[in-house]
Amino acid sequence: MSRRPLRRGTGWLLAGVLLAATAGCAQPQEALQTQVDVDTPELRTLKARAGVEPCPASKAATTAGSELPDVVLPCLGGGPEVSLRSVAGPAVLNLWAQWCGPCGEELPLFQRLHDRAGDRVEVLGIDWQDSQPGRALELARLSGVTYPLAADPGALVADAWRVNGLPVTVFVDADGRTSVHRGQIADYEELTRLVEKNADVRLGG
Repeated sequence: MSRRPLRRGTGWLLAGVLLAATAGCAQPQEALQTQVDVDTPELRTLKARAGVEPCPASKAATTAGSELPDVVLPCLGGGPEVSLRSVAGPAVLNLWAQWCGPCGEELPLFQRLHDRAGDRVEVLGIDWQDSQPGRALELARLSGVTYPLAADPGALVADAWRVNGLPVTVFVDADGRTSVHRGQIADYEELTRLVEKNADVRLGG
């Protein structure tokens, strides 16, 4: 028996019920969006209006033995592509999307980390499996997000980090080792503890 496709609002509500135990959001009930254009004049305008910083240019040299996947992602709203393998720790990579309620609640926490420890910890957001990049940039603006944002509409990192729902945060230490945290981070104190434990960097007060 065939299933009727869920409307976006209905799917979001069901996702919240089904994943309540993990405080996360299920990915939308739709095919992977591999052809989503995340670099248009309109999106560039939205990005500039939000004050989102440019994506970091990929480095020629990478950390030997890095556990990050060999994946190159486009920059949300235009800019240089991001080679994840070239991201040097300590770093925090947050997977989010505009369709994920808990993700929106987390965004100010990562912005606070960027403001307070941006010289010691690289913060990169990844708009994951999102077919509406404009709404994502608008959410970033409303949340005060300025750290760089990449996009993964085709869920290219899903296998590497076993992602089947959001939020997901990946911590990277200076040696390229990764730790994956699934579910919502409750507050800045919890984020600080996770960074210090998994990225091996002391943040101080």
